[in-house]
Amino acid sequence: MLTGHGGSPIIAAPSAGIEGGLRAIDDRENGVGVPRENRVKKKLAEGGIATVVGGYITADIIEVFGQFPFDGIWIEAEHGPVDYRDIPNLTRACDLWGKTSVVRVGLNLENVIYRTLDLGAQAIVVPHVNTADEARAVVRAAKYHPLGMRGSYGGRQSLGVPDYQPKANEQTMTIVLVEDIAAVRNLPEMLEVDGIDVFFVAPGDLAQTMGHLGNISHPDVVATIRDAIGQIVGAGRVAGAMSGDEIVEYYIDLGARFLFNSWDAWLADGSRTFLDRVASAVKDRPS
Repeated sequence: MLTGHGGSPIIAAPSAGIEGGLRAIDDRENGVGVPRENRVKKKLAEGGIATVVGGYITADIIEVFGQFPFDGIWIEAEHGPVDYRDIPNLTRACDLWGKTSVVRVGLNLENVIYRTLDLGAQAIVVPHVNTADEARAVVRAAKYHPLGMRGSYGGRQSLGVPDYQPKANEQTMTIVLVEDIAAVRNLPEMLEVDGIDVFFVAPGDLAQTMGHLGNISHPDVVATIRDAIGQIVGAGRVAGAMSGDEIVEYYIDLGARFLFNSWDAWLADGSRTFLDRVASAVKDRPS
């Protein structure tokens, strides 16, 4: 077992995900020629709950999380330092551990979306999708004909896969962020758009557009999120939520099946606990 500083274990039992990643490599070497399986998409198609972890991310951090049975890794390219040149290695680390690479882009633009897919992303998260037409634009950019008109290339996920383009749609995933009150008002029409895998209700910007900047716990915001998830689930679509540890059960009870959490909060909680215990032990020592 590998250990971190001070002998604390940092390696858990081998993840089943890496077995899938190795099988995909074997398949390509043996000429099977199928696109790499999208673990999150498969989990949702089977009616399960998909777990995705994010936060500050590097290829090394992805490997640390690779040992745990998360279904996907959130790669943040809307906020923070991740750029196009970073995406190949970040998604490659996900591939090696059998995790779905979930990349949030910054704009709902065709080239931004399909270029990110070309660089290796298996799932695209698009912010501020507020109308049915904007949702259709996401599908058009992310999917090849007949579902869309993704730029006719292939990219990293196509390597070793003959006739990749006709097969790619099955493993490419689209996630739209419902994060403006305008999107909530237009949600019934948006839910009729085919080709969107997850409607993710994001609280931060939603609260801001409702006039409650920084207050995602405001009763009106909480009620709006609850009602939006209810609409999504009621329409037979998949709802996504940003789920901290303390509200996992709440969102599962609402019917959300794509659950995202950030490891930053776990680091903060663990740091505070450790420092509090040190302070307490020092205080209790005899002088």
